[in-house]
Amino acid sequence: MNTPAPQSLDRNWSLVAAGAVLGCVAAGAVFALAVLLGPMGAATGWSRAGLSAAMTLAFLSMGVAGFGWGLLSDRIGPRAVALAGALLLGLACVLASRAGSLLQFQLAYGVLLGAAAAAFFAPVIAATAASFERRRNLAISLVSAGVGVAPMTLSPLVAWLISRYDWRTTLLIVGVLAWALTLPAVWFVRAAPNAQRPAPDVAAGDASDADSGAPATMARALRSRPFIVLGAAYFACCAAHSGPIFHTVSYAIGCGLPVTAAVTIYSMEGAAGLGGRLLFGTLADRYGAKRILVGGLLLQAVAAVSYLAVNQLDGFYAVALVFGLAYGGTMPLYASLARDAFDPRILGGVLGAATLLSSLGMALGPVIGGWLYDRYGSYTWLYVGSMLVGLAAAAIALAFPRAGGDGGLRPALQS
Repeated sequence: MNTPAPQSLDRNWSLVAAGAVLGCVAAGAVFALAVLLGPMGAATGWSRAGLSAAMTLAFLSMGVAGFGWGLLSDRIGPRAVALAGALLLGLACVLASRAGSLLQFQLAYGVLLGAAAAAFFAPVIAATAASFERRRNLAISLVSAGVGVAPMTLSPLVAWLISRYDWRTTLLIVGVLAWALTLPAVWFVRAAPNAQRPAPDVAAGDASDADSGAPATMARALRSRPFIVLGAAYFACCAAHSGPIFHTVSYAIGCGLPVTAAVTIYSMEGAAGLGGRLLFGTLADRYGAKRILVGGLLLQAVAAVSYLAVNQLDGFYAVALVFGLAYGGTMPLYASLARDAFDPRILGGVLGAATLLSSLGMALGPVIGGWLYDRYGSYTWLYVGSMLVGLAAAAIALAFPRAGGDGGLRPALQS
């Protein structure tokens, strides 16, 4: 397969900046519910498990839609997909703010918002991964850093808004703000030239791509060992950290911290995640993405259970610093591993499929955490379970084929 020389890549930094903005706004809108959980329950009488289920639906919708958005971006390019996502994102927040029942809220905030947010992740990350060579991990990490900025920007804004307005007005403002920020950013989203051609048909005799070692069709890619390992590790990783991310604010409030202080713990995680993305991305460019990913997953598992050892703000900050560094740093590395293993012209679909699995993992934490709290009046089992699943993610990631090996050449059942 003919690919551009490295010097022709590594120049699409406007895409990186736009991707960071889109990711920040999408993540901020999705995780606004973590801040609104208590006030909404008090105002509406809706159960914590029912409200948490809206977040679960958002992640499920994000996964299913992400696969579709990824496939579509391989065909028509990421800009059109990002535009659709920007329009739907604001609409979902506006509709959720008008919900008259829990079901209506779950459909608007869960299904529609999740589908909208998914339009920014796999397509934009795939375009970024295909646009960079020497500084690929750093570029992907910078795009992903937008997600880490959300807890330091939109989450405090939501906390400030809910202290002055009701939850409906707060969500309405978030929706209008989403339109104002994402629609201009969409203009800068564009794919690398080598990623805009249709994916080759290996069965039809495209020998150059067949010989490249990268699965060049979706059917072949999804049966390969690299994808199965990548998807399983991604699922377990997200299942391990989604519960703590979503419920730690409520856990801290239960420990006696005021709402405004508890939200700063989430902001600390986000700040640490931003640093983790930059640090892990730089280390991965030097030492390899797989090695750094496994180390980050181990650190994440230990940090998750450490929340049980703290009940004061300074202790929460210390754990949030490590936890955010770990989960924030590991997330962009999956895209880098995928770029090494798969043809860039199907990378949107591959990452969309991986996002589907990761979203299933993310969907577990909020609803299981809410159920455990309603059942036992405690988050203890949530944090213990997060540690165990996190350790499993690290073990799975160890099985990813080495770079340059032939693990991606054969279906998994033939490896």
